[in-house]
Amino acid sequence: MNDATRAEVCAAAIADAFKDDGEIFGSPMGMLPMLGVRLAKLTSNPDLVISDGEALFLGGVPPLFAKGDVIEGWIPFRRVFDVIAYGRRHVMMGATQVDKHGNQNISAIGDFAQPKRQLLGSRGAPGNTVNNRTSYWVPKHSDRVFVEHVDIVSGVGPKRAKEAGIGASKYNDIHRIVSNLAVFDVKGADDTVRLLSVHPGVTVDEVRANTGFELAIEGDVPETRLPTLEELTIIREVLDPKKLRDREVPPVQAAAS
Repeated sequence: MNDATRAEVCAAAIADAFKDDGEIFGSPMGMLPMLGVRLAKLTSNPDLVISDGEALFLGGVPPLFAKGDVIEGWIPFRRVFDVIAYGRRHVMMGATQVDKHGNQNISAIGDFAQPKRQLLGSRGAPGNTVNNRTSYWVPKHSDRVFVEHVDIVSGVGPKRAKEAGIGASKYNDIHRIVSNLAVFDVKGADDTVRLLSVHPGVTVDEVRANTGFELAIEGDVPETRLPTLEELTIIREVLDPKKLRDREVPPVQAAAS
């Protein structure tokens, strides 16, 4: 019996996004991405390099938001740009909007000249998406997030990168988009968002109804895998014993297998 919750399914899906990276800097932005990256470090990809999210490379894998007791190196903010330029990094960012071609917006909502709502600004999104592997985490999947066209392009999807030329497209790699409903990539026809799996208890029609563009779908869509018992033990007893994950994704229980 596997009693995994939706948050735990999402954590395992995020871990899977990093499992084949090898020795690379796993750079998660947010709680569930941090949980997933640390889960990958302890299971599928022990070569991942992780940080405390501030200025230190960690030798161990502490619980969420805990200070690591084994420090391997120093990575102040200015040094992050060196890693980005070198490309040995996989960042998982948030996204206020994602469009059908995998462009991301975290800058503003509305017209660029006079937006209705100011957000974070582009931050590191342009540099990330043209220099290193980039994924996105969306905790509340809706047609307000998954839109036909983003209002402002912060992170560059593959189609736009190709149109901009080799300088933008050579290292552009939008690897995964994980939401609280499903998992996607951007390998549909004409570089469009493709549905890879739906989380247990979620239907393809539900994902379609909450997406503001036509998804690329190839054949029967499988369910996102459930975390193993080992992964559940690590999540619950090592990485997140305080159940902080449930604050981001409410505890909908996945189907047992």
